[in-house]
Amino acid sequence: MKHFSYDEWLSYVKDEINGQAREELESHLYSCDQCLEHYLQALSVHESSLPILSNESNFTNLVMAEVSKQKEVVIKPLIESKKRFYQQAAFHYLIAAAATLLLTFSGVFQSLATYASAVEAPQHSNEKRSSVTEEVIDKTFAWMDSLEKKEANK
Repeated sequence: MKHFSYDEWLSYVKDEINGQAREELESHLYSCDQCLEHYLQALSVHESSLPILSNESNFTNLVMAEVSKQKEVVIKPLIESKKRFYQQAAFHYLIAAAATLLLTFSGVFQSLATYASAVEAPQHSNEKRSSVTEEVIDKTFAWMDSLEKKEANK
């Protein structure tokens, strides 16, 4: 892992480096404790020249006021724009309920149920169909029996 020198971190704090090098230094801080110590030392040395927030509560109030303005701008268009009746969810639910009732009372669902049961039922009721697994097992046992007969004949 490449480590950066104290002078490089001091240049970073003074904002004397280009964008790509800045990104490289910032991403390196996440994984290197040694460079983080150099950065903190450079920051403490250069602390006197950094801008000072004169009144922290005033700064907080200004930020919160700006956030409130942004919320108002976003909320107003949403409230003012009314959807047409056919674009609302209640209308869609009403249409779905009406279609369900129509299909139920017309007998469509009953005929579907009858058709599904006819498809599921075996073609010949007296002939029982076996599953694929049972067929594989039967063929395996038949093959093993034929091997045993061959061994017995030798």
